[in-house]
Order: sequence, then structure tokens, then C-alpha cells
Amino acid sequence: MKVRIDIDPENGDECQVTIHAKEWTKEVEELVQLLKKKQPKRIVAVEEDRSIVLNPEEIDFFYAKDRKVLASINGDCMELKMKLYEVEEMLSNAGFIRFSKSVVGNVNQIDRFELSFNGTLCVYFKSGSKEYVSRKYVNDLKKQIMEGGDK
Repeated sequence: MKVRIDIDPENGDECQVTIHAKEWTKEVEELVQLLKKKQPKRIVAVEEDRSIVLNPEEIDFFYAKDRKVLASINGDCMELKMKLYEVEEMLSNAGFIRFSKSVVGNVNQIDRFELSFNGTLCVYFKSGSKEYVSRKYVNDLKKQIMEGGDK
């Protein structure tokens, strides 16, 4: 793939992107989706009567427990007023991927992982936290790690 950038003051105020391709491919589709999707800068969590602004880059993983969605940051947990699938959709281009039915993890915070005897992965985060990746999602995680984290 060739990338060509033309910076010229006469181009106007609005940025314009043109993709030249022989045919519509998965790679072209991913580029279009990436260009259309805005990256969230912050996530809002609630703690008692307060709203707390979180930086997604610092979050190890999100998980569902007792019909609540919680964010884990350095071992601390904070509740969100979102569904887990909404978090996954919103942060998919920021390095977050489904680990299991109840966990969405930050690939960019992974320190190491170990293969378990039952086919799951035990993921250790830089903060010292750990979470498990079910067999169904192991290949997707490995693929995203090989691609560098962010989709």
C-alpha cells in the first residue's frame, strides 16, 4: 500500500481523503471504518455521587459483574453506566478487544500471557492485574497483538 500526503494551504479548511484501489477489499473497508470512527478521549465512571473521568489508555480491562460494568485501573474498579458491548464498540480502534463473554481488555496494557492447560490464556497486565481469555477469543487476541495493538 502506498501512502501519499499532500499538504497545501490552498486545499481549503476541510481535510479530504481519497483512496485509489483496483477493487474493494477488506483492507480498504478497514481504512474507511478507521477514518470514519472517532476515538473517544475519555470515559466517565461513577463512584458514589461523583462522576470520574478516565483515560482509556490507563484502563486494563472492563468486565461485567452482577449486572454492572466495571473498569479496572491498577487494581481499582470503577462502575460505568454503559453496557459491555457499547464499551467494546466504542474502544475497538483504541486497542480494546473481547477476552471473554464478560471481559473486554486493553491489548496495549498487556505485559505477558501464559497458556493454560484448558486452552485459555492468562493475561498479565503492566499493573499486575490478571484476566483470562477464553478459547473462543484467543486467536483474535493473538492477531491483534501481532498487528501492534490498535486496530
